Amino acid sequence: MWGPTVLPFDPSLPFGTWSFVGDQTLFDLIAASTNALNGALLARRPDHFRNFTFVGILLMALMGGIGGGVARDVILQEPPAAFMNPAYIALCIVAGVIGYYLAYDKGQLFREGLFQFMTSMSLPWYAIVGTQKAIEQGYPIFGALAIAVIGATTGRFLIDVSSGVPPKQFVRGEWFVATAIVAGLVWIVMDAAGVESWVATLIAFAVAFTLRVIALYRGWEEPLASEPRGVKIHADRRPLLGRKLHGKSQEELRLIGLAPDTVPGRGPDAGAAPGQGR
Repeated sequence: MWGPTVLPFDPSLPFGTWSFVGDQTLFDLIAASTNALNGALLARRPDHFRNFTFVGILLMALMGGIGGGVARDVILQEPPAAFMNPAYIALCIVAGVIGYYLAYDKGQLFREGLFQFMTSMSLPWYAIVGTQKAIEQGYPIFGALAIAVIGATTGRFLIDVSSGVPPKQFVRGEWFVATAIVAGLVWIVMDAAGVESWVATLIAFAVAFTLRVIALYRGWEEPLASEPRGVKIHADRRPLLGRKLHGKSQEELRLIGLAPDTVPGRGPDAGAAPGQGR
């Protein structure tokens, strides 16, 4: 009486296995979703915003969320976890939507602080997972630390390049790359001492996170390249968090490029014809 049921898709197609725990998955998901939120926040930041669409912001979030993990897994010759487990992309999209609606307008300093705090959260997680995977595959210490840095910073690199700004890894900042190195190094020391993996992970995260937050508050920065004696090539434009969050005026924000009217297409004269600015 009834004909066979015809499904709108091939039931033999694999849809992946949703997983949230086990084999560093939980820590990796924390890093991916946190980085995705950061990616959306960064794409909405005045010094990165380039009239991105909603889809563009979500793509930025996705690049920030899974970019480092995919690069890490490809180097380690593993199937990228983000493409095998649908939870990665799903969480990154949700985080991207949240970040999209946290526009940098009112409360800009608070959101800048949120961005820096979340960066401090995500950097150690990705570095630790990368270190663990590298050590498990027999990589030496320096190789494992290189994987830690690549996994922790590639997402930010992709966003910066897509936004047309110098990648964060290459410019002065509050211990961006150093945080990843410290996280990986502490985990290696804990592992060599026989500490259980999850305990070593928490200790390494706590040390790296604390170091990053203190560096942000105290203004500890990686040094600039030295210049010829008596020659001044670079102006000292320290990042916002390097000079502490509180008490920043609009003029200070403007000087360091974080005020909306310092970005092309975002200021009060946006859209005005040449010579017709306010």
